[in-house]
Formats: sequence, structure tokens, C-alpha cells
Amino acid sequence: MADLDPQQKIALINENLQEVLRPDIIEDAIVKENRPLVIYWGTATTGKPHCGYFVPMIKIAQFLRAGCRVKILLADIHGFLDNLKAPIELVKFRAEYYKYAIKALLKAVGVSLDKLEFVLGSSYQLTAEYTMDLFRLSSVVTEHDAKKAGAEVVKQVENATLSGLIYPLMQSLDEQFLGVDAQFGGVDQRKIFTLATEVLPKIGYKERAHLMNPMVPGLAGGKMSSSDPDSKIDILDTADLVRKKIRKAYAAAQTLEGNGMISFVEYVLLPVSSLQSSDGSMRFEVEQREGGKEPIVYSDIDTLKEDYKADRLTPQLLKGAVTKGLVDILTPIQAEFRASPEWQEVEKQAYPPAEPAKKKKTPKDKGSRYPGAVKANPDGSVDGPGKETVEVGSSAEEAMGRLEVNGVK
Repeated sequence: MADLDPQQKIALINENLQEVLRPDIIEDAIVKENRPLVIYWGTATTGKPHCGYFVPMIKIAQFLRAGCRVKILLADIHGFLDNLKAPIELVKFRAEYYKYAIKALLKAVGVSLDKLEFVLGSSYQLTAEYTMDLFRLSSVVTEHDAKKAGAEVVKQVENATLSGLIYPLMQSLDEQFLGVDAQFGGVDQRKIFTLATEVLPKIGYKERAHLMNPMVPGLAGGKMSSSDPDSKIDILDTADLVRKKIRKAYAAAQTLEGNGMISFVEYVLLPVSSLQSSDGSMRFEVEQREGGKEPIVYSDIDTLKEDYKADRLTPQLLKGAVTKGLVDILTPIQAEFRASPEWQEVEKQAYPPAEPAKKKKTPKDKGSRYPGAVKANPDGSVDGPGKETVEVGSSAEEAMGRLEVNGVK
């Protein structure tokens, strides 16, 4: 593909984004200063990366195509701060697993890793300078604002710990220490981005631009989540498991809202085809098996959506095409995993199998007749744990009353 002019670069950077804050910063860097825009994308290293990660990977590929310098932050400390989603003992291994997975995802969509920089959060977040700036930031941010900023990103629990308030402050401060012009993330992070815009100047640092992807619905509708196995497809899921999950996925006929299948075509499969083609054109093919019909080929998402709303494209046809497209992308990733003993070993250390829950032993009610339950004394009285159930009385009259002798009682 030919080199892009400044306006083409800006258009590609903005493609498929839901919102951009301070676009003038982007234009100044590319047009006025005639230099690469420096962007960072961060991910807390918690649950295993899933196919929803293809969405930011596509944008990273487009940023690189637009001549940007891209830094990927493996936010290991953030994973620990987010309600212990990554236990401190596993943080190091999970960061390593993410690096393997993200590299494989990027290579699957045709990104050259030579143009990327990976940064481990703890490599600079534990320095004296960063810690002092974090203290300075905490002196100008209220508890209310910190909690509000992290509301859609940090797991909300009753009687939350302070770590959830530190999380958005660190994400804001990372912009300065990574030396970027802009931060990229999902639209669910908008409140953190807004906080960064407001508070960094208060401690003497400049504002950055913020670029936001829409949130792609999960398989069951709603947000795709690492913690909900029914809402996501893991990048290491087998082809059979992918088919099974997509068959069960939410895709109501003629309904676009909350339809994860259509969103995946729009934000992943069509852009991937563009990156892989020599002329930048898009192509999404839907096979029609009945009656030997020719495949339907879509070169834009609007036509596909129109056909889906008109029921010319049915959920069954769409799911079949998405399954094929996804399996094709995952195949080289899984081949790389199988060929890498190092990656396999890191997976075991990062996500050790949960120990089976131990069954609680409940004391058995052995009744009053097992040996040792009660002890009979020479005078006829009894002792022991079963005493109350076998003792009939301390006198003849009491015993006769309890046993209803002669109909008395």
C-alpha cells in the first residue's frame, strides 16, 4: 500500500472509534509538527485474553499503518489493584502470558512486532519518582472523583479497598511516564480519561488526547468479559468449541442492537481483510449451502446490516461465516502456542488449575445403640452422649409414666 498523507493518517486513526477527546492534539503532531503520533494502549494482566482483544489489536494495526509509534503497557500492578483479580503471586507470570498472547494476536492480523514497544508497568511504577507523583496526584483528587472514574473499569464491591481508588490515578499518571501524546482504550474507560485530562495539569503535566473504541457485545449480549466463560471465546479454544459457542451465541433475527456477531464482523473481520489485502479493500464472505447458491460477499458493514435487518442474511448464515472467519484467525495463534514450550509453561504458572473443593465432613448420627454411645451403671442408670434417648427415668413411677405402662400418661 502507498504511503498515506497526513489527512489519510488522521482518518485511519479515527476509523471505527466511538469518541476522540482533544483531536487537536493528534492533528498538531501529524500536520503541524510532521512527526509520528505516540500512543499507548494498556491492559491489566488478569484473566486470559479472549477474542474481544482482536478489536484493540485491529486499531493498533491501523495506528501503525498511519505511522504512529505504539507502546503496549502490560499493567501488572493494575491487575493486582483491581480487587485482586491477579493475585500478587501470579502477577509476574500473567504479564508474561499476556505478552505471548498479544504478540500472537498482532501477528495474526498482520502486524510487524518490530514497530511496537512493550512496557511492563512495574518497571517504572515502583520508582521513587513515580511514587512521589502518585502522592502528589492523590492530594488533588477526591475520594469521590477517584471512585467515579473507576466505576466502569474497577470491579465494584461492597466495602471496597483503597486499591480501587489508586487504579485510576495510576492510569492517568502512566501517560506522563510513558511519554505519549494519546491514550487508547475502550469507551468504558472514558471516566478515567476525563480524570486524566482534568488532574494531570494540576501537578504540572500536559493534557493528552484520548481515543475510544466502542465495546463489542459478548456472545450472550452485553460486555465480553474474561471472568464470564459463556460471554467469550478464548484465543486457545478449539475449532469445535468455537463452533459450539457461536451456535449458542445471541443473534436475534433482524436485530442489530447487542448482536455480537455483527459487531465482530464490523470491528474485526472486515478490518482484518483490509489489512491483509494489497489494495486495502474489505471482504467478508457468507456461504449459502442450500441449492448450490453462490456465496454472498460483503465489502462494507452497512450493506451487511441492511441485509440482516431485511432477513436476507439470517442468523444461521451469519454465524457460519463468523465461525469460519474466527477459526481462520485463531489457527496460527494456536499453532504458535503448541510450538512454544515456554508459552505453555507460562500458562501453567499464570493460570494454575483450581484445587477441587474439599467436602466438609458432617458428623454422622450413629444413634444410641452403637458401642460406647451409652454406659450402663450397676444401679441401672446410664451415662454417655445417648443418655437422654435411652434413659427411662430415675424411679419406677417415672419409668412407668414414660413407657405408658397400664395406659398411664
